Amino acid sequence: MRGDVLAGITDEAAHDLPGQLAVLADLGWSAVELRSVGGVPVADLSDRAFTDVAKALSDRGVTAVCLASRIGGWARPVTAPFDDDLAELDVLLRRCDELGTRLVRIMSYPNDGLAEPDWRDRVVARVAALAEIAASAGVVLAHENCAGWAATSADRALELLARVDNPALKLLFDTGNGVAHGYDGFALLERVAPHVVHVHVKDAVGDRFVPPGRGDARVADCVALLRAAGYAGAWSLEPHVSLQPHRSGELAPGAAAAFTGAGRAMARLLR
Repeated sequence: MRGDVLAGITDEAAHDLPGQLAVLADLGWSAVELRSVGGVPVADLSDRAFTDVAKALSDRGVTAVCLASRIGGWARPVTAPFDDDLAELDVLLRRCDELGTRLVRIMSYPNDGLAEPDWRDRVVARVAALAEIAASAGVVLAHENCAGWAATSADRALELLARVDNPALKLLFDTGNGVAHGYDGFALLERVAPHVVHVHVKDAVGDRFVPPGRGDARVADCVALLRAAGYAGAWSLEPHVSLQPHRSGELAPGAAAAFTGAGRAMARLLR
Protein backbone atom coordinates (compact mmCIF):
# COMPACT_ATOMS: atom_id res chain seq x y z
CA MET A 1 0.00 0.00 0.00
CA ARG A 2 2.91 2.30 -0.80
CA GLY A 3 3.55 3.27 2.79
CA ASP A 4 0.00 4.55 3.30
CA VAL A 5 -0.97 5.45 6.87
CA LEU A 6 -4.20 3.67 7.76
CA ALA A 7 -6.13 5.08 10.70
CA GLY A 8 -9.65 5.01 12.07
CA ILE A 9 -12.18 6.93 14.12
CA THR A 10 -12.37 4.06 16.53
CA ASP A 11 -15.22 5.29 18.72
CA GLU A 12 -17.37 3.68 16.02
CA ALA A 13 -16.02 0.32 17.20
CA ALA A 14 -16.02 0.79 20.99
CA HIS A 15 -16.66 3.58 23.46
CA ASP A 16 -13.81 2.60 25.81
CA LEU A 17 -10.17 3.11 24.89
CA PRO A 18 -9.09 -0.54 25.39
CA GLY A 19 -11.81 -1.55 22.92
CA GLN A 20 -10.70 1.12 20.45
CA LEU A 21 -7.08 0.02 20.69
CA ALA A 22 -8.11 -3.61 20.30
CA VAL A 23 -9.67 -3.03 16.87
CA LEU A 24 -6.53 -1.20 15.73
CA ALA A 25 -4.46 -4.18 16.88
CA ASP A 26 -6.78 -6.58 15.04
CA LEU A 27 -6.29 -4.55 11.87
CA GLY A 28 -2.55 -4.18 12.38
CA TRP A 29 -2.81 -0.39 12.30
CA SER A 30 -0.88 2.03 14.47
CA ALA A 31 -2.78 5.29 13.91
CA VAL A 32 -6.04 6.67 15.23
CA GLU A 33 -8.26 9.70 14.71
CA LEU A 34 -9.57 10.67 18.14
CA ARG A 35 -13.14 11.91 18.49
CA SER A 36 -14.38 10.56 21.81
CA VAL A 37 -13.28 8.20 24.58
CA GLY A 38 -15.79 6.66 26.97
CA GLY A 39 -18.51 8.57 25.14
CA VAL A 40 -16.83 11.89 26.03
CA PRO A 41 -15.55 14.20 23.26
CA VAL A 42 -11.77 14.64 23.34
CA ALA A 43 -12.02 18.31 24.27
CA ASP A 44 -14.29 17.51 27.22
CA LEU A 45 -12.03 14.91 28.83
CA SER A 46 -10.44 16.06 32.06
CA ASP A 47 -6.73 16.79 31.88
CA ARG A 48 -6.02 13.69 33.92
CA ALA A 49 -8.20 11.49 31.72
CA PHE A 50 -6.59 12.84 28.58
CA THR A 51 -3.09 12.27 29.98
CA ASP A 52 -4.10 8.66 30.54
CA VAL A 53 -5.30 8.43 26.93
CA ALA A 54 -2.06 9.91 25.61
CA LYS A 55 0.00 7.49 27.70
CA ALA A 56 -2.02 4.50 26.51
CA LEU A 57 -1.51 5.50 22.90
CA SER A 58 2.21 6.00 23.44
CA ASP A 59 2.56 2.66 25.24
CA ARG A 60 0.94 0.91 22.28
CA GLY A 61 2.96 2.84 19.69
CA VAL A 62 -0.22 4.43 18.31
CA THR A 63 -0.11 7.93 16.81
CA ALA A 64 -3.07 10.30 16.53
CA VAL A 65 -3.32 11.64 12.99
CA CYS A 66 -6.17 14.08 13.70
CA LEU A 67 -8.51 15.28 16.45
CA ALA A 68 -12.13 15.36 15.26
CA SER A 69 -13.74 18.42 16.82
CA ARG A 70 -17.35 19.63 17.02
CA ILE A 71 -16.36 23.10 15.76
CA GLY A 72 -18.82 24.34 13.14
CA GLY A 73 -20.59 21.00 13.17
CA TRP A 74 -24.15 19.69 13.28
CA ALA A 75 -24.96 20.93 16.77
CA ARG A 76 -23.36 24.36 16.36
CA PRO A 77 -25.10 26.51 13.76
CA VAL A 78 -23.64 29.84 12.75
CA THR A 79 -25.81 31.61 15.35
CA ALA A 80 -24.47 29.51 18.25
CA PRO A 81 -22.03 31.16 20.69
CA PHE A 82 -18.60 31.41 19.06
CA ASP A 83 -17.01 31.20 22.49
CA ASP A 84 -17.84 27.48 22.53
CA ASP A 85 -15.67 26.93 19.47
CA LEU A 86 -12.85 29.12 20.75
CA ALA A 87 -12.83 27.22 24.04
CA GLU A 88 -12.81 23.85 22.30
CA LEU A 89 -10.00 24.86 19.98
CA ASP A 90 -7.93 26.11 22.91
CA VAL A 91 -8.18 22.70 24.57
CA LEU A 92 -7.55 20.78 21.37
CA LEU A 93 -4.45 22.78 20.50
CA ARG A 94 -2.94 21.85 23.85
CA ARG A 95 -3.88 18.24 23.26
CA CYS A 96 -2.43 18.30 19.76
CA ASP A 97 0.82 19.46 21.30
CA GLU A 98 0.76 16.63 23.84
CA LEU A 99 0.11 14.04 21.13
CA GLY A 100 2.28 15.49 18.39
CA THR A 101 -0.82 15.87 16.20
CA ARG A 102 -1.09 18.64 13.64
CA LEU A 103 -4.66 18.35 12.32
CA VAL A 104 -8.04 19.32 13.79
CA ARG A 105 -11.24 18.51 11.89
CA ILE A 106 -13.80 21.32 11.64
CA MET A 107 -16.94 22.09 9.64
CA SER A 108 -18.43 25.36 8.41
CA TYR A 109 -21.55 26.00 10.50
CA PRO A 110 -25.08 25.04 9.45
CA ASN A 111 -27.36 27.97 8.78
CA ASP A 112 -30.01 29.14 11.22
CA GLY A 113 -32.33 31.33 9.21
CA LEU A 114 -29.82 33.84 7.87
CA ALA A 115 -29.73 35.10 4.31
CA GLU A 116 -26.96 33.37 2.36
CA PRO A 117 -24.58 36.36 2.22
CA ASP A 118 -24.88 36.88 5.99
CA TRP A 119 -24.36 33.17 6.60
CA ARG A 120 -21.26 33.18 4.39
CA ASP A 121 -19.78 36.27 6.01
CA ARG A 122 -20.24 34.92 9.54
CA VAL A 123 -18.70 31.59 8.55
CA VAL A 124 -15.70 33.25 6.92
CA ALA A 125 -15.13 35.51 9.92
CA ARG A 126 -15.31 32.63 12.38
CA VAL A 127 -13.10 30.28 10.39
CA ALA A 128 -10.56 33.03 9.75
CA ALA A 129 -10.31 33.72 13.48
CA LEU A 130 -9.95 30.01 14.24
CA ALA A 131 -7.29 29.56 11.56
CA GLU A 132 -5.26 32.44 12.92
CA ILE A 133 -5.26 30.84 16.36
CA ALA A 134 -4.39 27.42 14.93
CA ALA A 135 -1.56 28.86 12.87
CA SER A 136 0.06 30.31 15.98
CA ALA A 137 0.16 26.76 17.40
CA GLY A 138 1.44 25.12 14.22
CA VAL A 139 -1.84 23.26 13.69
CA VAL A 140 -3.92 22.98 10.51
CA LEU A 141 -7.72 23.06 10.53
CA ALA A 142 -9.13 20.51 8.08
CA HIS A 143 -12.60 21.51 6.86
CA GLU A 144 -14.80 18.51 6.09
CA ASN A 145 -17.36 18.26 3.29
CA CYS A 146 -20.08 17.45 5.78
CA ALA A 147 -22.04 20.23 7.52
CA GLY A 148 -22.12 23.97 6.96
CA TRP A 149 -21.85 26.69 4.36
CA ALA A 150 -18.94 25.16 2.41
CA ALA A 151 -19.88 21.51 2.97
CA THR A 152 -21.35 20.40 -0.34
CA SER A 153 -20.02 22.85 -2.91
CA ALA A 154 -16.56 22.99 -4.45
CA ASP A 155 -17.14 26.67 -5.29
CA ARG A 156 -17.86 27.48 -1.65
CA ALA A 157 -15.00 25.35 -0.32
CA LEU A 158 -12.55 27.12 -2.62
CA GLU A 159 -14.08 30.50 -1.75
CA LEU A 160 -13.67 29.75 1.95
CA LEU A 161 -9.99 28.93 1.43
CA ALA A 162 -9.48 32.08 -0.65
CA ARG A 163 -11.27 34.41 1.75
CA VAL A 164 -9.57 33.04 4.86
CA ASP A 165 -6.22 32.98 3.01
CA ASN A 166 -4.31 31.18 5.74
CA PRO A 167 -2.17 28.05 5.30
CA ALA A 168 -3.63 26.81 8.60
CA LEU A 169 -6.90 26.08 6.76
CA LYS A 170 -7.05 23.12 4.38
CA LEU A 171 -9.67 20.56 3.38
CA LEU A 172 -10.73 17.16 4.64
CA PHE A 173 -12.45 15.01 2.03
CA ASP A 174 -14.90 12.33 3.13
CA THR A 175 -15.48 9.82 0.33
CA GLY A 176 -19.02 8.86 1.34
CA ASN A 177 -20.61 12.14 2.38
CA GLY A 178 -21.70 13.04 -1.14
CA VAL A 179 -23.87 9.94 -1.50
CA ALA A 180 -25.33 10.29 1.99
CA HIS A 181 -26.11 13.99 1.61
CA GLY A 182 -27.23 14.06 -2.00
CA TYR A 183 -24.40 15.59 -3.99
CA ASP A 184 -21.64 14.30 -6.29
CA GLY A 185 -18.66 13.83 -4.01
CA PHE A 186 -16.31 12.76 -6.79
CA ALA A 187 -17.13 15.87 -8.83
CA LEU A 188 -16.41 18.00 -5.77
CA LEU A 189 -13.11 16.21 -5.23
CA GLU A 190 -12.05 16.84 -8.83
CA ARG A 191 -12.13 20.57 -8.02
CA VAL A 192 -10.54 20.55 -4.58
CA ALA A 193 -8.09 17.61 -4.52
CA PRO A 194 -4.89 19.72 -4.33
CA HIS A 195 -6.14 21.30 -1.09
CA VAL A 196 -6.96 18.02 0.71
CA VAL A 197 -4.75 17.20 3.72
CA HIS A 198 -6.85 14.47 5.34
CA VAL A 199 -9.29 11.82 4.11
CA HIS A 200 -12.19 9.98 5.75
CA VAL A 201 -13.09 6.73 4.03
CA LYS A 202 -16.69 5.54 4.00
CA ASP A 203 -19.16 4.33 1.41
CA ALA A 204 -22.92 4.47 1.05
CA VAL A 205 -25.94 3.43 -0.94
CA GLY A 206 -28.55 6.14 -0.56
CA ASP A 207 -28.70 6.95 3.13
CA ARG A 208 -27.36 3.52 4.15
CA PHE A 209 -23.66 3.19 4.89
CA VAL A 210 -21.77 0.11 3.69
CA PRO A 211 -18.14 -1.09 3.81
CA PRO A 212 -15.75 0.80 1.50
CA GLY A 213 -15.99 -0.35 -2.10
CA ARG A 214 -19.54 -1.75 -1.82
CA GLY A 215 -21.50 1.45 -2.39
CA ASP A 216 -21.95 4.30 -4.83
CA ALA A 217 -19.27 6.69 -3.56
CA ARG A 218 -16.64 5.72 -6.16
CA VAL A 219 -14.14 5.24 -3.35
CA ALA A 220 -11.52 3.61 -5.59
CA ASP A 221 -11.82 6.48 -8.08
CA CYS A 222 -11.46 8.99 -5.24
CA VAL A 223 -8.31 7.23 -4.05
CA ALA A 224 -6.82 7.25 -7.54
CA LEU A 225 -7.64 10.93 -8.00
CA LEU A 226 -6.13 11.88 -4.65
CA ARG A 227 -2.97 9.92 -5.36
CA ALA A 228 -2.65 11.57 -8.76
CA ALA A 229 -2.96 14.96 -7.02
CA GLY A 230 -0.06 14.05 -4.71
CA TYR A 231 -2.04 13.26 -1.57
CA ALA A 232 0.32 12.04 1.16
CA GLY A 233 -1.90 12.09 4.26
CA ALA A 234 -3.59 9.34 6.23
CA TRP A 235 -6.63 7.32 5.16
CA SER A 236 -8.95 7.43 8.16
CA LEU A 237 -11.80 4.94 8.34
CA GLU A 238 -15.13 6.40 9.46
CA PRO A 239 -17.49 3.69 8.23
CA HIS A 240 -20.73 4.71 10.01
CA VAL A 241 -21.85 1.08 9.74
CA SER A 242 -22.40 0.82 13.51
CA LEU A 243 -22.62 4.44 14.62
CA GLN A 244 -23.76 7.72 13.09
CA PRO A 245 -22.70 10.28 15.71
CA HIS A 246 -25.09 13.07 14.73
CA ARG A 247 -28.06 10.66 14.88
CA SER A 248 -27.26 8.49 17.88
CA GLY A 249 -24.44 7.87 20.31
CA GLU A 250 -25.35 4.20 20.64
CA LEU A 251 -23.21 1.52 19.06
CA ALA A 252 -24.97 -1.24 17.15
CA PRO A 253 -24.39 -4.83 18.28
CA GLY A 254 -21.21 -6.25 16.79
CA ALA A 255 -19.71 -2.80 16.27
CA ALA A 256 -16.11 -3.93 16.69
CA ALA A 257 -16.44 -6.72 14.14
CA ALA A 258 -18.23 -4.41 11.71
CA PHE A 259 -15.47 -1.83 12.08
CA THR A 260 -12.66 -4.33 11.47
CA GLY A 261 -14.56 -5.72 8.48
CA ALA A 262 -14.83 -2.22 7.01
CA GLY A 263 -11.16 -1.65 7.80
CA ARG A 264 -10.10 -4.74 5.90
CA ALA A 265 -12.27 -3.65 2.97
CA MET A 266 -10.55 -0.25 3.02
CA ALA A 267 -7.11 -1.84 3.11
CA ARG A 268 -7.93 -4.07 0.14
CA LEU A 269 -9.23 -1.09 -1.79
CA LEU A 270 -6.10 0.94 -1.08
CA ARG A 271 -3.95 -1.84 -2.50
